[in-house]
Amino acid sequence: MGSLFQTTLIFFTLHPSNIKPLYKKMKLMKLEALLRVCATLLILTTACLIRFDTQTSLIFPSFSRTASFKDLNALVVLVYMDIAAAGYNMIQLIIRGLLSSHINPDIEGSYKHLAWLSFLFDQGVVYMLFATNTASLTASLFAITGEHHLFWIKLCNKFSRFCAQIGGALLCGYAAFILMAMVSFLSAYGLFRHYSPKRFLLLK
Repeated sequence: MGSLFQTTLIFFTLHPSNIKPLYKKMKLMKLEALLRVCATLLILTTACLIRFDTQTSLIFPSFSRTASFKDLNALVVLVYMDIAAAGYNMIQLIIRGLLSSHINPDIEGSYKHLAWLSFLFDQGVVYMLFATNTASLTASLFAITGEHHLFWIKLCNKFSRFCAQIGGALLCGYAAFILMAMVSFLSAYGLFRHYSPKRFLLLK
């Protein structure tokens, strides 16, 4: 009896009127997964480039110094936030992979709550990536230009390789931010397309 019910459910799910929306949904899921994978790789690249970037240089004739990401608090925060964002994306990919086995999940059930959580967390990750990368960029500019009023000297002329690697890492970070913004857009579309355009938060 149970197998007959499942067969009937699959038959109606794969009715010709449902195939096109289902195919479109699968394409969106694949696109979102691809964007998440690319964003995760860029996020991890950013974290690794910053975390393992060190350079020892002679500041004064008798004084040498080693520059690392720990010299700038913004870079430390960026590394940890990138690790958290990459972990979040991995969890999302695992969850989406498990849910992809369901042909037509019920948006009115637990999937609606999962879609809301995904949307909110995606938004949070996007803002977090933008904030941490921008804070790191702003702080890093002082190493390039210095600050006369605060008696901060230019350091990138002494640690050129270190600064160049940090710059490359920040470029990867902003690229990851753009990809996550696209993921957030797809997440929002996947959620709100189930709601009525005429009545507030009413499912179609």
